Amino acid sequence: MANTRGNFSFTALQPLELPTISKFKIGLCQLSVSVDKNQNLIHAHNSIKFAAEKGARLVVLPEMWNCPYSNDYFAKYAENFEEEDASPSFSILSEAALSLGITIVGGSMPECDSGKLFNTCCVSGADGKLKAKHRKVHLFDIDIPGDISFKESDIFTAGDRPTMVDTEMGCIGVGICHDIRFPELAMLYRAKGFLLVIKLRFVTNYADIFMRLNYLCEC
Repeated sequence: MANTRGNFSFTALQPLELPTISKFKIGLCQLSVSVDKNQNLIHAHNSIKFAAEKGARLVVLPEMWNCPYSNDYFAKYAENFEEEDASPSFSILSEAALSLGITIVGGSMPECDSGKLFNTCCVSGADGKLKAKHRKVHLFDIDIPGDISFKESDIFTAGDRPTMVDTEMGCIGVGICHDIRFPELAMLYRAKGFLLVIKLRFVTNYADIFMRLNYLCEC
């Protein structure tokens, strides 16, 4: 329906069509991470299993669930996901997804590839196979003179593309932490009718305040 006011005209927007999504249960695992990588893997596996036993068909882990969130640890804990025998974190996600018959959005882990490090999320399907891999696009840097300085860009290489994956529950668009600061990514996923999954992990009180301000500005 067209309307005119003065010399201007506009057409009424069509109602937003939402995708049809069947109900399913999502398990969100909040994990306490230590410097003991093996214990982190065991804790994650137990949490995934618990969520699946409660009926979750889709389980989501937090950012850097296998590693302390520090530039001092990322390189030491990094794995090459293409070499499954040398990637215990990737393997535990794959094996859990297969044995439990669920889809796992594996938070994020430090990934090493071709001499570079990435903050990477692996999505494992119910068949245990890797369905998608998302590398964090927007790295988090903060520098307050005399107070705090932390820069992911000092060690990580940013990803260069959005990640969209078909699952048994529907289509999922993946983002990691600071990716939420840039609504264009979510708008892209929404335009394609995707169910959006974003993983958040507050690193410091400053990050907590920063993300709260973002929510207020973007709501």
